[in-house]
Amino acid sequence: MPIVHAHITAGSSAQQKNTLLRTASQAVVDSLGAPLPSVRMMLHEVAREHIMVGGETGRESVVFHVQLIAGRTEAQKQALFTALTQAAVGALGVDGANVRVVAQDVPNTDMGMANGASAKSLGR
Repeated sequence: MPIVHAHITAGSSAQQKNTLLRTASQAVVDSLGAPLPSVRMMLHEVAREHIMVGGETGRESVVFHVQLIAGRTEAQKQALFTALTQAAVGALGVDGANVRVVAQDVPNTDMGMANGASAKSLGR
């Protein structure tokens, strides 16, 4: 059950944001083999004056925070980093150099799923 928070610089159109949500969700499916119904995407817009990249306020930035049930390989995570970066570049036109992806492994005992069951109890 990958949970993805995408923090983007405010100002993108509704169509761009929708495209990012769709392409980033598919990127998770393609890179990790996660079923689409288990992928959760949240989009957070950050005002330009609240972003600093390389000491410069207001620059375009995208940061993905991804929480995963532990067990993905390094190769899968690398594929995820690449796929999410490409999704941001394609949907928002941001420079790939300004995209970051942080993957956090969560033990299956620490991930609550449907109806409050742990991932472990559901065999994940």
